[in-house]
Amino acid sequence: MSITVLIVDDHAVVRSGLRLLLEAESDIDVVGEAGTAREAVFEARSSKPDVVLMDVAMPGGSGIDVIPQLLHEAPETKILMLSMQDDPNYVRQAFEAGASGYVLKEAADAEVVAAVRDVAEGRSYVNPALGARLVAAESEARKRAAADPLSDREREVLRLLALGHTNQEIAKMLYISVRTAETHRSHIMQKLNLRSRADLVRYALANGLLETADG
Repeated sequence: MSITVLIVDDHAVVRSGLRLLLEAESDIDVVGEAGTAREAVFEARSSKPDVVLMDVAMPGGSGIDVIPQLLHEAPETKILMLSMQDDPNYVRQAFEAGASGYVLKEAADAEVVAAVRDVAEGRSYVNPALGARLVAAESEARKRAAADPLSDREREVLRLLALGHTNQEIAKMLYISVRTAETHRSHIMQKLNLRSRADLVRYALANGLLETADG
């Protein structure tokens, strides 16, 4: 049984090249093309392809943004992003939006075909070199989070607490409710394993959070 594919790219010459590449395979059948995100949704709704091979950079917005709508129209369809962008952030965003794969436009023909087959069979696909960079970037992000577990807002609340402000004062200064200020304080104490305001002050001093008090 053939793998049905919808090709989405705003350049007709790219779509034609991809069609020729894929239809040369005995187990792949291109069932439609689209040049915009809106056309992609319409085509996916009517053809219910096994795979949507879609460019990230689309007229009027990112192809990543339309993934949830495509999956709403065709829940069984797998989305394989095709992009010139080798930034791990794009890969992360694509997978978070619901994509099953991410292949670079500079990839060899055989890699594109293999990626289509992989996602059609329910596997995920990322270019190996790009996947390694994504793993490295996520590892670095986890290290940063472990070294500094506080959010930007929590750091600001901590600084104000260390300066002696009450929850009520902090709520007014940050335009939040007193309950939210109290919640932030509780989370800070838990994350940093602190027990008193003195502990808060010591932590703030040790981490340079009071150096911006006047600026």
